[in-house]
Amino acid sequence: MILTYQDYCIHTTTKGNVVHWVSLKHARQYFRAMLARISPQRASRLASIGHLANAVLVASVVSVSACKQAVPPAPPPVPEVVVTNVIQQDVPVFSDWVGTTEGFVNAQIHPKISGYLLKQNYKDGDHVKAGQLLFQIDDREYRAALDQAQADLAQKQADYKKNAQDLARYIPLYQQQVISKQDFDHVNQNTRASLAVAQSAQAAVETAKLNEQWTQVNSPIEGVAGIAKAQVGDLVSPTVLLTTVSQLDPIKVTFPISEREYLHFASRIRSHEEHGVTATEPTLAMVLADGKTYKYPGHFYVANRQINASTGTITIQGVFPNPEDLLRPGMYAKIRAATDLRKDALLVPQGAVLETQGQYQVAVVGADDRVSLRMVKTGKQVGDLRIIEDGLAPSDRVITEGLQKVSDGMEVKPRVVPAATASGAALPNATPAATGGAPTATPGTQS
Repeated sequence: MILTYQDYCIHTTTKGNVVHWVSLKHARQYFRAMLARISPQRASRLASIGHLANAVLVASVVSVSACKQAVPPAPPPVPEVVVTNVIQQDVPVFSDWVGTTEGFVNAQIHPKISGYLLKQNYKDGDHVKAGQLLFQIDDREYRAALDQAQADLAQKQADYKKNAQDLARYIPLYQQQVISKQDFDHVNQNTRASLAVAQSAQAAVETAKLNEQWTQVNSPIEGVAGIAKAQVGDLVSPTVLLTTVSQLDPIKVTFPISEREYLHFASRIRSHEEHGVTATEPTLAMVLADGKTYKYPGHFYVANRQINASTGTITIQGVFPNPEDLLRPGMYAKIRAATDLRKDALLVPQGAVLETQGQYQVAVVGADDRVSLRMVKTGKQVGDLRIIEDGLAPSDRVITEGLQKVSDGMEVKPRVVPAATASGAALPNATPAATGGAPTATPGTQS
């Protein structure tokens, strides 16, 4: 502290409770000499001023000393955080693809003949049987054509019968050489020609019968019939789509996979083609548009014959049971399958991972209970846990709750919580890495 008095500086310092006067003696000597050279009245006034300044000086020094002796504030309490041990275990690695459902068989119903649509014999969306009548087309024209074909057949059969009788009479006459060979050949050829004409007429009758039968449009398969595309009274033809019938149980799901994934699975696809579905083949799970997993698992069905050059993908089809007809063609389907098993993977609860501008960090609590923020490389999510590819050791402890309270190097009070509780989901057969237990696989863990 620096005080100015009559152009002299008096410096004070404090050491503990002792006040040291640096130049106070010299100041007093100077003031006494000044008082001796002036008048008594003025000296009296200056002496009063000097005593007042001296008092102020002493008060200031005492005040500074008192400030220096104030008790410092108490340090903040050590924050409490929840930590969990890094888990080390074998975990299945899941792959996800987005696909679309479609009927196992989709039969597009077209009429085979032309005519006016008289009746729709099913309700839109009904479950129909194979052979069930769907539409009725006006059959009068085709019944008339059938009658005409049958009459023509009768005439041709009569001609053939007459020629056959003539041939039967000519054979013994020719054998007895009563008639010439020319006459016999003529009768014989007429008989054969009439037979061919009769057979052609018979074929025309069969065609007319088919046309008459095709006026009734039946379902070729069992399934769900869609909304009719044609209405009663329309003039339909073989180019007109009447409706579509889809076989829904089982139902197929079509989804693309990359060329690299196909090469990874090629040997398993070949094994499926040779031996069918095996016990070791991974099952497929389907996540629907509402986020719920379909309750029936499916399996791989077939891979397409070629890679799509424009997208670099190949089309895969899976098959799922659909006994309740819940699934319909064209639905969104996210397909998930455990395609690999990751050995000795390190996992932490998802809540322990902080993301900042594409970088991932975890807060590790050391043996001295101090926080160390580490950059990590993350892998896929497994349930409520996240695979850590790099940046952690099996013996580390990570903070799962209270991350907002800590900074790098801060001392904390850790409260250890088991991994299953910290992650919010039970993890069967999980072994914390810090305990040194043998890792075990967890089948069926979903990402």
